[in-house]
Amino acid sequence: MPEPVVLDWAYLSALADRVAYSIAQKWSIVEQDDVKQEILLHAYAHRPTIEAHYANEDFLWKIFQKAGTQYASKERNYRDLLDDAYYYTPDEAKAALRTFLYTDDELSQMVGKKDDLLQARVTDNVVSARIDAAASMKKLPERYQQLLMRRHVYGLPVPDQADRQALTRAAVALAQQMNRTLRTRRNSV
Repeated sequence: MPEPVVLDWAYLSALADRVAYSIAQKWSIVEQDDVKQEILLHAYAHRPTIEAHYANEDFLWKIFQKAGTQYASKERNYRDLLDDAYYYTPDEAKAALRTFLYTDDELSQMVGKKDDLLQARVTDNVVSARIDAAASMKKLPERYQQLLMRRHVYGLPVPDQADRQALTRAAVALAQQMNRTLRTRRNSV
């Protein structure tokens, strides 16, 4: 039976500090110390994995990078939810995708009128949602793009359970990306 690895938390703390610094430089919404704390909490919660790869600093860096980036992403999403700009939900992202079937001319004729196809009131914001969805789709992984197009644009079923779960994650990712696109556009004006 192999001897258990004794973790040097001072070493892990120093590594977490370096990773946190690199993340805080890229993500202006987080503080280095907060990111470091989240990384160390993650390391503590996942001690068996850290112990198994303790000798491989590159691997530890990747684990810490992922944990820190996930924290920064959650913080950005929380800030986006609470700021004064509109916040897209996954259902609104899916609704925006359904407008891809219409040409721009068809969509402009429907704005403000009763839409018989969707049995819903089409409002002016569907045009901007469509623009945000189109820009955001390009930034998603290819698999997510294909699943979203298959289900929400072409209306085809997604029979595989793994693909249905991925489709749910894809809708959430699209909504998050649409919120980033909206805020990026607003901040550049």
